[in-house]
Amino acid sequence: MARLFGTDGVRGLANQDITAELALDLAVAAAHVLAESGEFEGHRPTAVVGTDGRASGEFLLAATVAGLASAGVDVLDAGVLPTPGIAFLTADLGADLGVMISASHNPMPDNGIKFFARGGQKLPDQVEDAIEARMRERWQRPTGAGVGRIRRLDQALERYVQHLVVALPNRLDGLHVVLDTANGAASVASPEAFRRGGARVSVIGNAPDGLNINDGYGSTHLEHLCEAVVTQGADFGIAHDGDADRCLAVDASGRSVDGDQIMSILAISLRDKGRLASDTLVATVMSNLGMLQAMERSAITVRQTAVGDRYVLEDMKAGGYALGGEQSGHVILLDHGTTGDGILTGLMLAARVAETGRALDELASVMTRLPQVLVNVRGVDTSQVDSHVALLEDVAKASDELDGSGRVLLRKSGTEPLVRVMVEATDESQALAVAQRLADSVRLYLALR
Repeated sequence: MARLFGTDGVRGLANQDITAELALDLAVAAAHVLAESGEFEGHRPTAVVGTDGRASGEFLLAATVAGLASAGVDVLDAGVLPTPGIAFLTADLGADLGVMISASHNPMPDNGIKFFARGGQKLPDQVEDAIEARMRERWQRPTGAGVGRIRRLDQALERYVQHLVVALPNRLDGLHVVLDTANGAASVASPEAFRRGGARVSVIGNAPDGLNINDGYGSTHLEHLCEAVVTQGADFGIAHDGDADRCLAVDASGRSVDGDQIMSILAISLRDKGRLASDTLVATVMSNLGMLQAMERSAITVRQTAVGDRYVLEDMKAGGYALGGEQSGHVILLDHGTTGDGILTGLMLAARVAETGRALDELASVMTRLPQVLVNVRGVDTSQVDSHVALLEDVAKASDELDGSGRVLLRKSGTEPLVRVMVEATDESQALAVAQRLADSVRLYLALR
């Protein structure tokens, strides 16, 4: 049986895969597991909950709140707020649990449930497995004064925005920034934080109606942001995804600046200030080879983890590192937050531009992106991607063909039922040819019978 939790919580098609019953059961099981681990010992537990604003989040949030309260947990409803905002409030308010209803960058029909432990930390795999194992078990329900109480957390947005602005190392005066908030959870928080930081702000993708989240806007659809930055003559643009845990950028000429480039800029900035712990950046195996080469030239060590910001975070905490993230724009600044925060990342990137007086494209030129081709293969048995002998032989042949000038990576997605084929090479046509050939191999060998 497939594991319920992926690399970033539980996610799927809302009201089919992710149902109200599932949300309630997960909430109850999470309360029981954390209570029995001693997390709630000696006090009445409290949870902070929020949503990214998609329509299905309304009933899923209600079901989650009902499950928590029925298990004796007091609930603080933060409403629509970025995922990193829920993580921050969980820590800032001393809550025992945080729950975010979001499918991040996924299309509107999807939704998901993410849990945070005390301190705003993502749950480790073993705790998620324990929650899954406890679902739908018989339990003694509290009654009377033992049930949880629910109240609105009216200052949630303000507390989070204040946290973001305080983290800024310098003012953003003189910068004109276009923000694309993906019609999602960042629609209010991001423009407010940038304005308070001193930037002149223009905003697109900020008319959320519950149905248009990530629809043609945001970090997975940069075309509108590219156009707006050029048309308005802005210094650069920042794009978030639906729950604002990602940040991608666009320079003044409309060229995209991805997570690897952003991490490179921030790594050098922190190193120059003596704040890059052990002169080390933590990234995933999906990071572009060009970033690894750039960091080597800058005498910065890069540690690589499995894909998923939770694995980046685990490595950062274990080694005491300050900066890590993913090419997709999940960037973790551990001095200021416990998870990827797209608004915080955008603010720090803007602060570097303002501090140096250098344009974003000049800062981003520290690394040269090698052509990278990513092919998603659906409708296959993802469980065999690391073990099918014939497929592994084809991968080895492709790696030999690149002869050290590129690399090949096949992995199953942690958030969707598909296999990702990634190929880098100095020549884009070669990368594309190798990627398509390996995708054909995946379809051939892993076809569902």
